Amino acid sequence: MAEELFIPKLGQTVEEVTLINWLVKEGDKVEQGQEVLEVETDKAVFNVEAPDSGFIHLGPYKAGDLVPVLTVVGIIGEKGDVFTAPVPSNQTETASAAQTPTLTIQETKVDAAEPELLEIKKHFASPRARKLAKLKDIDLTLIKPSGGQGVRVRETDVLEYLNHEIKASPLAKRMAEDAGLDLARIKGSGEHGEITKMDVENALKSKLSSPSTPLAKPTTLADIAVSNRVALKGVRGLIAERMGASVHTTARVTLFIEVDATAFVDLRERLKAQVESDWGFAPGYNDLLTKSCACALRRFPYMNARINGDSIEHLSQVNIGIAVDAERGLYVPVIKDADQKDLKTLGREFRQRVEEIRSNKILPENLSGGTFTITNLGMFDIDGFTPVINLPEAAILGIGRIAPKPVVKENEIQIRKMLVLSLVFDHRMVDGAPAAKFLQFLKDLIESPNEVTLTK
Repeated sequence: MAEELFIPKLGQTVEEVTLINWLVKEGDKVEQGQEVLEVETDKAVFNVEAPDSGFIHLGPYKAGDLVPVLTVVGIIGEKGDVFTAPVPSNQTETASAAQTPTLTIQETKVDAAEPELLEIKKHFASPRARKLAKLKDIDLTLIKPSGGQGVRVRETDVLEYLNHEIKASPLAKRMAEDAGLDLARIKGSGEHGEITKMDVENALKSKLSSPSTPLAKPTTLADIAVSNRVALKGVRGLIAERMGASVHTTARVTLFIEVDATAFVDLRERLKAQVESDWGFAPGYNDLLTKSCACALRRFPYMNARINGDSIEHLSQVNIGIAVDAERGLYVPVIKDADQKDLKTLGREFRQRVEEIRSNKILPENLSGGTFTITNLGMFDIDGFTPVINLPEAAILGIGRIAPKPVVKENEIQIRKMLVLSLVFDHRMVDGAPAAKFLQFLKDLIESPNEVTLTK
């Protein structure tokens, strides 16, 4: 009997992957454990291994396709076997998703003669979409799906339904805004009635030809030559989806605070001189700030939280994600139990994660499970900014540059090394005053750093 090759679960929040490349051809002989498929999540690129030895027969998936996790994408069996997409035996997601793969391309070709599959098409949705729909009391059958080749409702579909947005491509929206056109008055010619660039251009031509329209033609994006086009798919597309979901679902509030980091900088310089040769690396500001955040989160556990359905959950583990800019996009490796690790262990683990990201060898478990995130743009001379909360966490801390500034201290002007911190939090989980207390405590830790506390 042929063995099914399916997209494995690649982390708790990964719902679908982009197929990057088949590493084998139809009918090739493969060995168990051989890498046969390359896929990409919003976090990294992974290789899928053959579950058995035999001849591989590929499903109807090609490079660039978005494929839900647990989808059967091929089989491994005898030379004469033929891939056939499995058909679900019921209309609901089963408790064992691995035994009931997600709908595939062949399963979307349904008509009125197949009411059972049509019913599946109406109700099939990702867990995150179901959770949001339940929270907002929305009937999933009213939502037009975009995932799984048009049969699977995704979280972004629910958000779009909530916002009642007019369907239009990002370029069409920008063009219409620049030209002062009302998208509601433009009929879309794209798939599912989506308004395209051409629709906006035609509407603009019609407006310009009207007798009441001034002869002077406004400058639009259509008049500007495109030097490069980057597809919103793979890591970039999933980042866009997650960040959009965060902005639409959280009640974001940002608090800024200026911190005197002079003593903090001095501590880092002392540690660098004392331990660099022994540790094999010099402790950086990210290491010290991560440890400081871990102490603050243990002191104020309501900041170490997440929303789960209709409940706020305060979490026992302090797992801090640290945003890392890489060639393929933004990654957030997670340092688990950061409050229980000394500075040496924390710094070594972070550097190992960064190296794994750069070599595309980071594991899904090292990119998931975060309870709080920090992101540092100080190396780019940024003073302050408002980062986007990494769902489902309660908050994210933005770190700016450390720069010398004249400040009043002890009734005289002194040059001090100042740092701006920006705490963005979800007001659904935390109120302003408690969040301010957390940030104030963190400020105190930085202004009067305790070497023993931060290194042990």
